[in-house]
Amino acid sequence: MSNVVLVGDRLVWARAVAERYMPPLGRRWRHVQTVAARAASLPFVGADHERLVAAAYLHDIGYSRDLAHTGFHPIDGARFLRSVGEEDLARLVAHHTNARYEAQLRGFQGYEAEFPYEGTILDTALTFCDLTTSPDGRPVSLEERVIEIVRRYGDDHVVSRAVLEGVPDFERGREQIRHLCEAAGVSV
Repeated sequence: MSNVVLVGDRLVWARAVAERYMPPLGRRWRHVQTVAARAASLPFVGADHERLVAAAYLHDIGYSRDLAHTGFHPIDGARFLRSVGEEDLARLVAHHTNARYEAQLRGFQGYEAEFPYEGTILDTALTFCDLTTSPDGRPVSLEERVIEIVRRYGDDHVVSRAVLEGVPDFERGREQIRHLCEAAGVSV
């Protein structure tokens, strides 16, 4: 799944940035490649296709040691993207996989003022692709991924709490993505 066909300059740029920062993180790079491939396979985003796939390549960029300033990867990645003029990608990265709730739990004041949440189908699609891809890049169910996250971090960890809080939204998002894919004649 890691052979995403690149068509636009933005995708070439996003993949190049990801290739610069992500490989030292090992399996996370495989995860990112599969998330991008899953995003590329979604047929319903139309003109926003390139934006979604670029965000998928960059959604975990904040884990890079070179970019991790706060220890909270969505904000570190989003701030990096903003610093290079990619505001729309910054907002998607800042809000993937219930990050706005995790930001509250972590005590980040003004998170949504800094990165307004748009609640678009792109937000839903990016989270769907992230939560249906294992840390090593294998496709998994939403349920399997949530269990894996909670086991990895522990029940009381802020990441686990944020993910568990988001499950109802993630399930609604999964059904929305499935419905859109079925309407387009594609299975996910």
